[in-house]
Amino acid sequence: MTDDLSAVAPGAADPQARDLPLDAHLHTDLSPDADVPIDVYAAAAVERGIAEIAITDHVDFDPARPAYAYADFATRERTAREAAERWAERGVAIRFGVELTYERSYEEAIREHLRRHAYDYTIGSVHIGVDSPYRRENVAALTAGASLDDVVAPYFAEVEAAARSGLFDTLGHLDFIKRRLVPHITPAQLGERMDLYDPILRALVETGTGLEVNTSGLRQAARETYPSAAVVARFRELGGERVTAGSDGHRADWFAWGLEDGYRVTAEAGFDSLAFRRGGDRVAVPMPPRFARA
Repeated sequence: MTDDLSAVAPGAADPQARDLPLDAHLHTDLSPDADVPIDVYAAAAVERGIAEIAITDHVDFDPARPAYAYADFATRERTAREAAERWAERGVAIRFGVELTYERSYEEAIREHLRRHAYDYTIGSVHIGVDSPYRRENVAALTAGASLDDVVAPYFAEVEAAARSGLFDTLGHLDFIKRRLVPHITPAQLGERMDLYDPILRALVETGTGLEVNTSGLRQAARETYPSAAVVARFRELGGERVTAGSDGHRADWFAWGLEDGYRVTAEAGFDSLAFRRGGDRVAVPMPPRFARA
């Protein structure tokens, strides 16, 4: 997470949101890249008026990845369920979720994991592995003299496969690759190529998988959500019905970071609720009245 930018997002005196119904993407110290005990998030939720949070610690299937067998299912479930009991009387609902790293070569292993283990809520995401051409030290060479299409094709193909798998409640940080491409390829350049996004968005529509508006990009070099407002609007145009929003927090001060903006992106695209799942039930979480369209 070393390319996360500091401080406060431009124009925001306090980038951590208040008085929202849900932050659907948070990592605790049971993820290898996070350092936050679950009770710290719960206390922050009380203080900031975030009514419901999803704990979505990483699970990897490639043994070379850091979240492979990092924390077992029983430990993660027990930690979340016990915290949910502790904090229910304080007005915070804690859901036991997971962020599963999607790779086509491990799709059957992911499918089997989800057959054997019950989560309240699942996110499927494509990440950047140790041998990826998108690692920071490789990007300059990758992009030198290459077309935008050729640069993003491997990543977007994997994301489309994740969407078409139908394995997940939500597809996480769809164009997270922006984080590593700046400044060689800018978010504005990607935003001009909606044709690159359409196959992924259509796959989400066809499988009924939700689209996450991930606000971590607001504190990173991309300086916009993953995906951008234009992509969320395009998803709606194509018939998308399910969106959610999460801060992708890995540190205490990233809790609900930019989430107000994430909700606004969602509302301006025409959605009046967030899609979520509690146990076996899909639910619609209404947007707060301040986001109502005129």
